[in-house]
Amino acid sequence: MMKLKRSVLLACALMVPATAMAEAGDWVIRARAVNISPNESSRLGDHTNALLGVGAGSKLEVNDQVIPELDISYYVTKNIALELILALGTRHDVSIKGANGVASENLGSVNLLPPTLTVQWHFRPDQTVDPYVGAGINYTRFMDNGLHSSQVGDIRVERNSWAPAFQAGFDINLKDGWLLNADVKYLWIDTDVKLKDGPKIDSLDINPWVIGFGFGKRF
Repeated sequence: MMKLKRSVLLACALMVPATAMAEAGDWVIRARAVNISPNESSRLGDHTNALLGVGAGSKLEVNDQVIPELDISYYVTKNIALELILALGTRHDVSIKGANGVASENLGSVNLLPPTLTVQWHFRPDQTVDPYVGAGINYTRFMDNGLHSSQVGDIRVERNSWAPAFQAGFDINLKDGWLLNADVKYLWIDTDVKLKDGPKIDSLDINPWVIGFGFGKRF
């Protein structure tokens, strides 16, 4: 009987996780390195644009960028969390890529500030590996957007963007509230590109994948 009791106690001890798991009221701060990879599309090449001197098939391109990112999460319940992403401003080069052998032109760069708020559902908050999905809203502010074309002079990004955001990822819960994190987001970001003192040149959908890896601390 004594051996049976010891066996039961040992089994119960093994079932108690050694890691810190989510509870309602928890705060989590994460730091990540994220790669912002635009899935851009534009209507510049739908037809010949005599103003810019480009033919059909040309397009605007936005380059990738790797930046540090900080986010704060609050657990409303152990399964539902609110996450606010406080990414630092990211600077992207913008260029016109010509079609059919036409040379490309670098227009310069633009700063983006993309704070994003999502609601997450955590599937296994009581386990070491806790996958989650989320959805929310992104606001992207375009700053210091002085672009220049050799054909038409100064160009600017005309407006900021409000759009939906989706995410999926997982936390690996460690001891003492520490965790590792992997996260993928897709943001719908669109804006207009126009001459500084003239008409609109193009509509640009940036729509980046945001892929991040990092660590965090639960409080």
